[in-house]
Amino acid sequence: MAHDRDADKPAGRTLILTRRDLLQRAFAAGGVMSIAAAWPVIAFAGERQQDDRRPTVSPNLALRLAQFLNRAQFGDLPPKAIEHAKMIIASTLASAAPGSLIDSARIVRELVKERGGKPEATVWFDGAKLPVNEVARVNAMLSDAAASDDSDLRNVAHTGTTLASTSLAIGESTGATGQDILSAIVTGYEAAGRIGEALSGDRQGFHASVIVAFGGVVAAARLLGLTDEQMAHAIGLTATTMGGLGIGTNSWAREYHAGNAALSAVNAALAAGRGYTVNEDMLEAPRGFLAVFGGGKADSESLTRELGKEWDIVTHMAIKLAPGAHAFHPSVEAAVNAARQSGVPPEEVAKILVTGPQIRTIGRGQPPKDLIEAIHSLHYFLASAVADKDFSWVHATPGKIHNPAAARLIGLVEAQSATTGVGAPRSPSSLNPAPGSRAQSMRQEAQGRAASSGATWMPSTARCCRTPGCQRSASRRS
Repeated sequence: MAHDRDADKPAGRTLILTRRDLLQRAFAAGGVMSIAAAWPVIAFAGERQQDDRRPTVSPNLALRLAQFLNRAQFGDLPPKAIEHAKMIIASTLASAAPGSLIDSARIVRELVKERGGKPEATVWFDGAKLPVNEVARVNAMLSDAAASDDSDLRNVAHTGTTLASTSLAIGESTGATGQDILSAIVTGYEAAGRIGEALSGDRQGFHASVIVAFGGVVAAARLLGLTDEQMAHAIGLTATTMGGLGIGTNSWAREYHAGNAALSAVNAALAAGRGYTVNEDMLEAPRGFLAVFGGGKADSESLTRELGKEWDIVTHMAIKLAPGAHAFHPSVEAAVNAARQSGVPPEEVAKILVTGPQIRTIGRGQPPKDLIEAIHSLHYFLASAVADKDFSWVHATPGKIHNPAAARLIGLVEAQSATTGVGAPRSPSSLNPAPGSRAQSMRQEAQGRAASSGATWMPSTARCCRTPGCQRSASRRS
């Protein structure tokens, strides 16, 4: 009777092989693939075995955060938080609409569609049904590519893009209710905001995607019904997965970061839901996330301090009323006010001077070549505002980006040396006429700050003078 080689394996148990045994049997069987086929489940001796028991509860940061965020119910959340969650969804979709036409998002969308997979959720403005993690990734890229998504002003992060793309994708695949999705967005925003704050504003050169991914994973974990312990491990998985360099902000790398944040968040939640575990102290360990990404200056205790007293989505969320970097909005508003009040034709402007708390020094600007350069160019913002006496969504289109009138004015933008701060003395308007032109000068001042209790822009003021004696001004609260 021929010997049955499977008889050596105890029924219902995993065959344990040492490294030496595995290699010897692999050679004898004609290769590693042969031995793998003979024993479908292989575990190395000494490897940690998984079981179905719940992990031991420990007072680590990820678990403490998960216990609070996972148990917050829709009825526990302030009405303003729910209202802001709805605004995030609307803002993200509005940004994704033009983003769907941008090449960076198109490339990744096409790659994902070519790979296909289980039809779990819908790609926005396309209709393709694809796996939920890839849909979250593509939809996040659509929104971020257009640079018209929300901002967490404290952390300078587009948290809502990750939350909306992740929550809507998983919500679609699981049949979640509207209240479930809104609650997931509110609690996810809290997670991202607190982890960003714990880094004390220093991300060591990493992109804000390392923060927003935590919002996505908390939202995903809630919608997938993970336990507190599973959510904590999903947070840990995200901590050890995310990256992205801040320098990539000025290229297509920016939206690639956004896609990675959403993808990592969903993958981490799915894995943790199946029982995948990682270091329980992944956040606060000496070589953990906060230590590495915070450069040794992180405030780990702030992560769980006064949970529930306020909600970040209420106190720190801002929705863009114009495209581009949020930090430029006070300055561009001042430029619009100055241009409208002065009535100076753009062809007669000799210089555009800008000063304020957030303005240090700016080099000579160049006309932007594309949308990516335009939305990160203070020179373009101010020049377009002066040329058109307005700045809105149309200024993210090629026709405006390549406007000759704005291109001329870009070279006239300079930083004005002045004492900054609310109520500080302001320098008089400069008079620097171009050779052969009538004397013209324009000066904009933008003063803004994000207060610890929320985003509060101080009034922006500006002056535009046709002659040295003219002192007309305008003031408007942003």
